[in-house]
Amino acid sequence: MNAAPAKPWRQRLGAVHTWVGIVLGALLFLIFWMGTLSVFDREIDRWMMPATRLAAPQGPPRLDAIAPLAQSLVPAGARQWRIDWATPRTPVLRLSWQTQDGQRVLQYLDPATLAPIAEPGTLGASGFFFPLHYGLMISWKELGKWLVGLAGMAMLVLLVSGVVIHRKLFADFFTFRTRKRLPRSSLDLHNVTGTLALPFHFLITLSGLVIFWAIYFPQAHEGVYGSGAKAKAAVQAEGYGRYRPKAAPDAQPLPLASLDVMAEQARARWGDGAEPYFVRVWKPGQADSYVELRRSYAREVAMNLDQLYFDAGTGRFLHEFKAAPAMAVQRFFSGLHFIQFEHPLLRWLYFALGLSGCVLIATGLVFWLASRRKGTRPGWRSRLVEALCSASTTGLIAATLGFLCANRLLPQTAQWGATERPGLEMLAFFVLWALTLAHGLGRGIQSWREQAWAIAVLAVSAALLNALTTDAYTRITTPWAVWGVDAVLLAIAMTAVYAARRLQARGLAP
Repeated sequence: MNAAPAKPWRQRLGAVHTWVGIVLGALLFLIFWMGTLSVFDREIDRWMMPATRLAAPQGPPRLDAIAPLAQSLVPAGARQWRIDWATPRTPVLRLSWQTQDGQRVLQYLDPATLAPIAEPGTLGASGFFFPLHYGLMISWKELGKWLVGLAGMAMLVLLVSGVVIHRKLFADFFTFRTRKRLPRSSLDLHNVTGTLALPFHFLITLSGLVIFWAIYFPQAHEGVYGSGAKAKAAVQAEGYGRYRPKAAPDAQPLPLASLDVMAEQARARWGDGAEPYFVRVWKPGQADSYVELRRSYAREVAMNLDQLYFDAGTGRFLHEFKAAPAMAVQRFFSGLHFIQFEHPLLRWLYFALGLSGCVLIATGLVFWLASRRKGTRPGWRSRLVEALCSASTTGLIAATLGFLCANRLLPQTAQWGATERPGLEMLAFFVLWALTLAHGLGRGIQSWREQAWAIAVLAVSAALLNALTTDAYTRITTPWAVWGVDAVLLAIAMTAVYAARRLQARGLAP
């Protein structure tokens, strides 16, 4: 008997593209959605932390005026304390310290008056969306980062296989039939977003994998440094910079020298108008105390690791660190991914392209579901898959908006047992996300339209709550970022209404 002919390689790649997208589509959407929001995480922080809505700083901080305040707030025996400059995106000074037992504490300061700002009672986007993006809030054995890395490799597979299986890639770029039924229009939108932003999707995925090279490819440094704690410390010191001066045996602690003078020396050494972005005092109050200054990368793509060290008591220059060429390449990829440089237009472009990635993933899931509905009876398996897909896309967006609403609704002193206000905000997110899954199981195909309406209601509610519970619209000095978040919320609401009406008119017909 003759063997069955082998399937064409393009068809085999099509199967790979389909099943990789199905298995990891939900995880990829979560990573892309949270990464897209993290492009404007500092702006969302201002929305979520009304007390930090201050005017942009006019110049570098007066370090010698802040130092006595820091020394009075930082407890004795702290390992280190640092001051982060106020910036237009984060217009507050951030004083932080690490206690002897390793606990990290953060205190915001008004850059104009140096008055402490009350605890915001929230992790904000930079403390929740961003960690959820790169580590899924799972720290056990770096499992979260490994899952994100798996999703990143899957995304590269999807991009390459997608290019191969689409014979008319150039034609797909110009084909979007909005009036067609859901399977056809969703596939067109999938092709357009995949083709239009293909270079961005590839670069942002690859750079995300390069950032965690030490986790995903430890053989690269273990082959040179070996394994174990000492080897990891050596990699950290030579790759990222770590300097520990030794004091003379009979040395006595000295008062802290002028930090402003050290900052001026740093500017002179770096030249080109370079500015430090934080100063850190190591081992405060001890004889071997020293000061670290880091050069800002707000004016360049690469997130440089340039560091200068001074003796804390005398102000004497001790050491300079610059990343080696190999590490400089990694920092360039990190800068491309994190976009921490000052360029508002590029930031908006990243945001738009990130959203296109979300649309690419979601429309792939929608097309696959729509094509499977033809000629099949809905059973519990299909209902479960439908619920998982809707919860991982529209449900995730609804949960995100619920998180913002909880931020405006929870009292400042809210607490439930041992869970304080930041934990309650996160609890609201995960509970609402779980409810969207239950809703999908109960409502099946109808859940897409109903969750789209829920997104519209939650987005408008979040914008209204910001206006009603803060002074965002009653003072002129409100940062534009706060109004920008409200504008995006209203845009999300209008998009959700359009999607819900389309689903009702065309997409849910058998």
